Amino acid sequence: MQELDKLDANSIRGALEAMLLVSSDPVSATDLAAVLGITPGEASEALADLAAEYSDANRGFQLREVAGGWRLFTHPAFHDQVEALVMSWDTRKLSQAALETLAVIAYHQPVTREGVKAIRGVNSDGVIASLVDKGLVREAGRDPQRAQAIRYATTQAFLERFGLKSLRELPDLEQFAPDEESKKFIRERLSGRVIESTLEEAEADFEEERELLSDDTTGDAANE
Repeated sequence: MQELDKLDANSIRGALEAMLLVSSDPVSATDLAAVLGITPGEASEALADLAAEYSDANRGFQLREVAGGWRLFTHPAFHDQVEALVMSWDTRKLSQAALETLAVIAYHQPVTREGVKAIRGVNSDGVIASLVDKGLVREAGRDPQRAQAIRYATTQAFLERFGLKSLRELPDLEQFAPDEESKKFIRERLSGRVIESTLEEAEADFEEERELLSDDTTGDAANE
């Protein structure tokens, strides 16, 4: 195996790109440096070089420093094309794992990855990342009890794809279950008063966020 401390500049940049591609959350330069066996300063310099390279080449993605770490994002200039692709995906063909995870998030939002894992009984990080990529799930702030834990909630696109006006109109997800095992999961794990209470809170948060976005849009229009 190649010694990490012998990586040249190009290898370091390549390794950083590979790690960032599999990271759904921002990763600090310190954490990346620790994996590569280099100093945080060297990692920061390489990351800044990559960000500048992507910008100069007008690539379809960007590297940004956010929330104390680095993360890859799609380029804002291609938002419409990305949105069209995401909206073209057929949510009825979701895998069982994706369906279960989406159901947990939909009925228990906002919920952390650990919260989803506690309900499903298995790690759902990859599935959540996929649902975020599909535009069905979004980051909804940090857990007040665990600042590093990101909470997740459904998106406006989720409502539109399922023909809902609000979270209160969430359908019986059994109709989307591919088999009896999935239906049994939904009945056993996603029932009871706890869900009703959670949905009320989530709906209030959703409406508040939508009002804030509306106010921002109105304010921008007034300033033009």
